[in-house]
Amino acid sequence: MNKVVANAQEAIKGIEDNMTLMLGGFGLCGIPENCIAAMVDANITGLTCISNNAGVDDFGLGLLLQKRQIKKMISSYVGENDEFERQMLSGELEVDLIPQGSLAERCRAGGAGIPAFFTPAGFGTEVAAEKEVRYFNGKPHILETALTADFAIVKAWKGDPMGNLIYKGTARNFNPMMAMAGKITIAEVEELVAPGELDPNQVHTPGIFIQRIFQGAKYEKRIEQRTVRQKN
Repeated sequence: MNKVVANAQEAIKGIEDNMTLMLGGFGLCGIPENCIAAMVDANITGLTCISNNAGVDDFGLGLLLQKRQIKKMISSYVGENDEFERQMLSGELEVDLIPQGSLAERCRAGGAGIPAFFTPAGFGTEVAAEKEVRYFNGKPHILETALTADFAIVKAWKGDPMGNLIYKGTARNFNPMMAMAGKITIAEVEELVAPGELDPNQVHTPGIFIQRIFQGAKYEKRIEQRTVRQKN
């Protein structure tokens, strides 16, 4: 039951070129930055990355984009990443933009074993192109399919050797549903605690969904947009 590995380099073993990955996080909040850095160093290429966005140019998934290690992004928005925007507009990067709620539900459905679902989000837009449409209560809905991945990589606040995870505040975001949808799920945590130390009632992701876990070496906790009030 002990799923602890030594570090990010050991955790990403088995991730190969042209695989599909899910990566938790929203902007720079709750991203598995240790594993991302390890993949940059390992020079794994041709990746399809499922992530809400791609961070910023010089941090998080932006580092993989800079080295052209990602061939396709499945995301909800371009965000603050100029290189992501440049590669998308130039045709260098394949991009599938999905409404944010639909992206979250497609990941959750993948983890729950639900192959597809109908949603009104995106009807009448390019999102609905070539998708089946049905009417429920007189309202049009489009068919969206579930998302899964070869590896899911998530970041939590606390975890134990059995893989039970607790996320902190808004860093929870996409991490719980992605943790369920990977064939192999890697968790990096800020604090690795002894078995039995986590309150079972507070656990967000049960250890059954986690195959590898390690304590991250360093977290920068950057802020994408800092807004402050001027002094009177």
